[in-house]
Formats: sequence, structure tokens, C-alpha cells
Amino acid sequence: MTAPLWLRDPLAILADGAERGVVVQHGRIVECVAAGREPATPDAAVFDAAAHVVLPGLINTHHHFYQTLTRATPAALDRELFGWLGALYPIWARLTPAALESAVTVALAELLLSGCTTTTDHHYVFPAGLEHAIDIEVGVARRLGIRGVFTRGAMNLSQRDGGLPPDSVVQSEDVILTDSNRLIETHHDPSPFAQIQIALAPCSPFTVTTALMRETAALAARRGVRLHTHLAETIDETAFCEARFGCRPLDYLDSVGWLHDGVWLAHGVHFSPPEIARLARAGVAVTHCPCSNQILGSGHCPVCDMEAAGMRVGLGVDGSASNNASNLMQEVRAAFLLQRQHYGVARVSHRDALRWATAGSAACIGRPTLGAIAPGMAADLALFRLDELRFAGAQDKLAALVIAGAHRADRVMVGGRWVVADGAIPGLDLPALMARQAEAARRLHA
Repeated sequence: MTAPLWLRDPLAILADGAERGVVVQHGRIVECVAAGREPATPDAAVFDAAAHVVLPGLINTHHHFYQTLTRATPAALDRELFGWLGALYPIWARLTPAALESAVTVALAELLLSGCTTTTDHHYVFPAGLEHAIDIEVGVARRLGIRGVFTRGAMNLSQRDGGLPPDSVVQSEDVILTDSNRLIETHHDPSPFAQIQIALAPCSPFTVTTALMRETAALAARRGVRLHTHLAETIDETAFCEARFGCRPLDYLDSVGWLHDGVWLAHGVHFSPPEIARLARAGVAVTHCPCSNQILGSGHCPVCDMEAAGMRVGLGVDGSASNNASNLMQEVRAAFLLQRQHYGVARVSHRDALRWATAGSAACIGRPTLGAIAPGMAADLALFRLDELRFAGAQDKLAALVIAGAHRADRVMVGGRWVVADGAIPGLDLPALMARQAEAARRLHA
């Protein structure tokens, strides 16, 4: 969009001094319009936002797109993490490029429709024939217009070597590092307003070797990309690290060169107070995945304690086989309820939950131009209507989104371009996509 556009007079907006809306141009926010003022930007076209609550685009910092194919899989229901993974690894080993393309499209569509404008994905399953999984993901993201940080996941510690995954879904260290370097060369854009970035993400302490963790950290440092992994998700993981490495997960992370501000971790449920202080000093960030943690019974992420120590905390929906959804706005509500139940009314507000999904998530992935509404920031915005029965009579419009449970955005803008309009993704046939996904899932489970 080259001409300026004024999103005028929203019902509410999560920004200071923008009561009359914002002006966007060239993919960025160029002006916030305060109460009683007119835009200083000349000749701006107008979008009437009087029926909308405006948020910064939500940012999802942990996901596994391929898992949309294995939602509510009977063999994995009512299991904790290790048993859940054991039930699903053999199914994931049958993934094909066509099935993955469908799964990614479903995940990204669901995220966009929930108000998400930037997402990460942690893809770590590469059975034979799926060597270009990340390239498939990037292609779908470009087609739908969402921003993405695609993390090249990896597993090279199989069951025969004392790890959890079967041999059929692991790769060698050389293959992993070579492909990681290729993906950075091919897709990574380090610029502040990039659509596509790459990060490196060995899966977890129980699926990769110590050598791969160290070599991945070295490669990331050389190429200037971020690092991501699962850590401190379950008590079983802690027991595994103590038995195999003779230390707790955080000590292991430190020993392989991962304790620095280029790292964000998924889950962080089982860190002790001294470990939280140590993470804060190192600048490591954590993604809170409330729905997944509750479904798998993994425990409670101490988000308020982390922030009090100075850590950056974001939100992630996690995989759609552990969450069974890819809806980031619903994740905001889940985080609000879970953390408030734990810490009490005085410690957690709806604005905290919105902050975790916006500015907090942007900090996790090192994207300071995202996650807030202010001049100079990316024009990534999520607009929600309050014309559903659940919002009838709501007074505080921002609070209503979280507490009453908003779940679908009416409009979503990425880089100044509408990628959701009137509750739909332009050009995407959802019924056809859902039919294709159902068939792909049927084949995978057959």
C-alpha cells in the first residue's frame, strides 16, 4: 500500500494516544491520531473502524504446523508428553510433502483468522521424501501473506542411541547442519521488516546429541540467526537429563553454549527460582504454551516470576496435536485464566495477557519493529468486532476480547496489506482446504 490509510475512530485500540486510530503507509504505522485530533498525514484514505477493537498483530512463538493432521488422535489421548510422543512418532513418520502442505495451510489460516500476523514454526520431523519441509512452509506463508520465523528443527538421537524417537524420523548431524546452512542462505532475511526469517532448533535434550547442540549454536553464531528448543517442559525431561548428562536441563543448556540472548525456549515449566534468575541474567526468553501444558498435564509456567526477574515472555499455541487448535486469541485467554488462577487478581490482568502475545512475543524472536502500535512500527494489526452474543453489554472493549473469549478476527493487516477481510482469507477456499486436510489425515492414520 503506497497511499496512506487512516483506520479511523476504533471502538478501542491497544495503544496510547491513538484514540482516533492510526495512519499506515508503505507497510508501516506513520501516525497515531489522538482524541480530538485529525491526521497530519495529507490525503489519507479512510477505513471506518468504528465497529472494531484494534490490537497489534498477535505473534505466535511456538508451533508445529504438521500436527494439525493428528488432532485428537485416539492413541495419544490422555497421555503425558513421553507417552504422547511415542504414540504419534510412527504416524508422523508417514508424512508426505502434499500432506505437509495441507497441514501448514490449515495452521496458517487458523492463525491468521485468530488475529495472528507473525508466527514461528518448529518443524523437526524429516522422514524420507520430506527433506524440503521448511521450503514448503515458506511457500505457503508467502502465498497467504503472514510473517514467519521458520525454525529448522532436528532429531538425531533415536531409540537405538538412548533417545525417544524411532530411527525412521531422525537425520545425521551432517545432513542437519548442511540443510540448516542452505535454508539460511535461501530464505533468511535479516532486515527489520522481513517477512521470512530462519532460526535453528534442535528439538529437545532427549532427541538430539550434545555434539549437534554445540555445532548448531556455533552455526547460528556464525550466520547471525536465533536458536530455539524445548526445555524444562516436564519432570520426565528433567529426569532424563539427570540420568544421561548428570545435570538439570538448564545446566545442560549452558554446557552446550546456549545460555545467551539469542535463545528463546518453549515451555519453561520446571525452572527453579535460581534458574529463572540465571536465565534473566543471560537474556534467554521463554514461550508460554498454556493450552498444551494443561492438556498434557505438564505443569504451570511461572510467568509472573519470570517477568519479575527480568525475563522476556511470549505466547505460543504449540502443536495442534497437543493443543488441538492454532488459535492465538484463544491462547491469550487461556494464559490469562491460568496465570490469574495461580498468581491472583492483583498480579495478572487482561492487558498482561495481550502483552505476552504482542510485545512479549516480539522480544522472544528479536523483532523490535513488531508487537506494538506506534509510529515506525510495522503495520501489522488485528481488528475484532464485538457483535457476537458473548460481547453483549460489554463496557471495557479490550477486556471483553480476553475475558469474554474473542476467537476470530474480522480483519487482519500485515505490512499494510489486508490478509483477512470480513472474516475470510481472500482467495482461500476453506471448505476445499478442510476436505483436503481430512483426506490427508485419513491417509496418514490408515
